Amino acid sequence: MNTHAPTRRAIPADATIAHWRARDGWQLRRFDWRAAKAGSRGGILFQTGRADVFEKYFESFAHWHDAGWSVTAFDWRGQGGSGRLSADPHVGHADSFAPLIADLAAFWQQWDVAGPRVLMGHSMGGHLALRAMLEGVVKPDAAVLIAPMLGLKGPIGSRLAERLARLMRALGDPARPAWKANERPASLTSRQKLLTNHPERYSDEHYWYEQTPEIRLGPPSWSWLVEAFASTRAQREDPRLATLGIPILMLVADADGLVDPRAAVEVAGRLPNAELLRFGHESAHEILREVDPVRDRALAAIDTFLATNAR
Repeated sequence: MNTHAPTRRAIPADATIAHWRARDGWQLRRFDWRAAKAGSRGGILFQTGRADVFEKYFESFAHWHDAGWSVTAFDWRGQGGSGRLSADPHVGHADSFAPLIADLAAFWQQWDVAGPRVLMGHSMGGHLALRAMLEGVVKPDAAVLIAPMLGLKGPIGSRLAERLARLMRALGDPARPAWKANERPASLTSRQKLLTNHPERYSDEHYWYEQTPEIRLGPPSWSWLVEAFASTRAQREDPRLATLGIPILMLVADADGLVDPRAAVEVAGRLPNAELLRFGHESAHEILREVDPVRDRALAAIDTFLATNAR
């Protein structure tokens, strides 16, 4: 595997970064890296997590591109280079995830790529990808959900946390930040350790934020938290899980400090055509940006899965 910083800290020479206009006119920043036609295997649409940017995954994109895949991604509206949904550009705000699902559905419909089409989602991107599949607005040949946000993890438990979030949303500006720093409140774990055990890969995101400061995002709003609790709870209770026939590979970090791995394992068990790969304490939340043994195992599993299910 190529783990050198130049791969992680440079836009591929033959890739493009542009903007795509959603149906309501919103401009979303997109990334496209086309495979050579002679060796093309199909297309991968990779969607990041909350407050994420696609630059953080260039190393994994290179792995798939070298294998013959065209790789595409776009920043969710409200983050990265796709504008903001609050007056404070530091706050990740959303009143509803429905516009994000609509963006994904429209993009998927317009995405011009030949061959098998694969949908991948990390964290919040995994939740939204699964929700879009359950709602029938995207129908990939195969999907990969990486540390998917199928439940939130917090210091007081999800039920009490959701009640608190709803109360706080009602008591003031719903778009105000839910906390000031770190990836979750009341955490004694450093932000790096919550995300990855690989310091150099962790520092990659700071490199990109220095290059383009406006793509950086901070904590979520109270409204975003309420929507995240409600949407993931509804998803776990969705009877359509039992009939979703799309082949799905789910990668879960059992020691994840940001999303609830138990919820992901439970959902995987209800999907009729899902494979589950679990990691122990060797992996934090960002599995594809972990230390080499973790990342290599994850990429190998994805390669094997795609070879079988996206031909």
